[in-house]
Amino acid sequence: MERALIGEYETVVAEIVAKLTPLNHATAVDLASVPEHIRGFGHVRRAHMATAKARESVLLAQFRSPLPAPAPVAISMVV
Repeated sequence: MERALIGEYETVVAEIVAKLTPLNHATAVDLASVPEHIRGFGHVRRAHMATAKARESVLLAQFRSPLPAPAPVAISMVV
């Protein structure tokens, strides 16, 4: 199980490196830290893994399609 997780993590990190931009940087950092949440042994580890993988799925979706930057707002000043 751990070897498969390592391979999956390497794939995710390769994608992060290839597609990193200032807009998705925060999501990339969160995504890279997902394995830190997989702890414990036996059923505890499996529960943490399920939660971490669900979080990874959400973060991958956000990373792959970040929200566009908001359009600049024109401010007019009356003198």
